[in-house]
Amino acid sequence: MTTGMETGLAGFAAGLLISLVTAPVGVSGAVFLLPVQLSVLHVPNPAVTPTNLLYNVVAGPGALLRYLRQGGFDRALTRLLVLGTLPGVVAGAFLRVFALPGPRVFRLVVAAVLLPLGLWLCLRAIRPDHRIRPPLAARTVAALGLAVGTVGGIYGIGGGSLLGPILAGRGIPMATVAPAALAATFVTSIAGSATYGLIALATGGTEIAPHWVLGLLCGLGGLIGGYLGARLQRHIPERALRFLLGALAVALAVSYL
Repeated sequence: MTTGMETGLAGFAAGLLISLVTAPVGVSGAVFLLPVQLSVLHVPNPAVTPTNLLYNVVAGPGALLRYLRQGGFDRALTRLLVLGTLPGVVAGAFLRVFALPGPRVFRLVVAAVLLPLGLWLCLRAIRPDHRIRPPLAARTVAALGLAVGTVGGIYGIGGGSLLGPILAGRGIPMATVAPAALAATFVTSIAGSATYGLIALATGGTEIAPHWVLGLLCGLGGLIGGYLGARLQRHIPERALRFLLGALAVALAVSYL
């Protein structure tokens, strides 16, 4: 695949606009970039997965830098998510290359998870539930990270698209959810990209290597959009952020169905 000027500009614009909307709620935007790459930019399978991971690696520092300056990181939560997602993304990369080349089952599973969860978040944003829920156990958070990391390794999506709605659904503030989910996505994307690169070198499979130019251009757009989106978060009410996260989850589920 060669990257023309129009394709490169389209990728840059897509990365910027998607991350601008998703960064305030802890979603890198890769989960929405995936269908754009497949349908608009025509990145073939399975190269679309490492290209999406490359986007996360380049785009991630924009939002993370802004959140670090704002001092919103929950280090304990971030550490648990990273410890779970790291082994998951490596396992997911091997599953993607050797066992699961097609995206159909993935789309159905993601839609089945995100559609009811997104609707529930939207409902709770409109009609807040003030009950106090017990915090998630450390083992539960690590197990959640492992599952999300595996899915991210298989399909190159940002784990925040799954982590965000689940953590927000437990009543964790969005100012805590967003940076932790983005940090986990960033670290696991580095590991996932490296794993795909090593598999490509070991097997000689150029079709599983990322499309570097397009991934970098999408990522540069995401770098700018993510920084601006994270900066906007403080100016958006908590209920609006929860509704936005729920609406994004519903939109993704419907598009995948």
